[in-house]
Amino acid sequence: MWQAVYAELKNQGLEIIAVALDTGGRAAVEAKIRAADCQERPEMLARLMGWSPELWAKQAPPTYPCLIDENHVVADLYGMVNVPQGVWIDEQGRIVRPPESAGTADMVKVMNRETFEIPEPDVQRGMALRDAYVNALRDWVRRGTASPYALPPEEVRKRLRGPARNDVLAATHVRLGRHLFAQGALARAKHHFDAAVQLCPEKWNYRRQAMMLDPGSIGELNAGPGFWAAVDALGDAPFYLEPDLAPVS
Repeated sequence: MWQAVYAELKNQGLEIIAVALDTGGRAAVEAKIRAADCQERPEMLARLMGWSPELWAKQAPPTYPCLIDENHVVADLYGMVNVPQGVWIDEQGRIVRPPESAGTADMVKVMNRETFEIPEPDVQRGMALRDAYVNALRDWVRRGTASPYALPPEEVRKRLRGPARNDVLAATHVRLGRHLFAQGALARAKHHFDAAVQLCPEKWNYRRQAMMLDPGSIGELNAGPGFWAAVDALGDAPFYLEPDLAPVS
């Protein structure tokens, strides 16, 4: 569905770069990046992700760059903690919106864990949030720095969190885990990914990898018992921090 947004706005200057954070590399993500037939994807996914019927009807394989970050470099540089997240960068290379959920609502706690169905009120709330995010993006593409959704530098700095000691240590464990995974040392690789999770439990991109390194898991949906146990352990805390789209004057 981002292809529909890209097709609409690319002639106005929008560029999209999609980055998959996956140690499994092409084997884990290639089929999802360029599905042979997008129509085969269940409409359940549209409801889960908050895509309106209008944009869902325009689904198509992406023509913008889709990269695979096996070493999680992008996540570490920008401070990403979950997927999907988006970052807005202007023509001068300045961040105007730091990492945030790209219009995705926090649906995980209300979904049926067997069927992935979402209660209708939550579906409508998710669509409203996604539409609000896409409309904010349209406004920024059209108006640039005059858009109230383009955050001033002081607000960007306020929302960004610089790397702390545990972030640096966790990133080092992930690099070691990736190296060991490439060498076929799966148990040792998982040990380092688990260590990264212990250091930074809020970084679900690390947690996902720790759960999905086994050969039979690569490329599959991360929805096993370990994932749900981690979600339940959140208590009242959100799985996704939904974007704050309040205009900034």
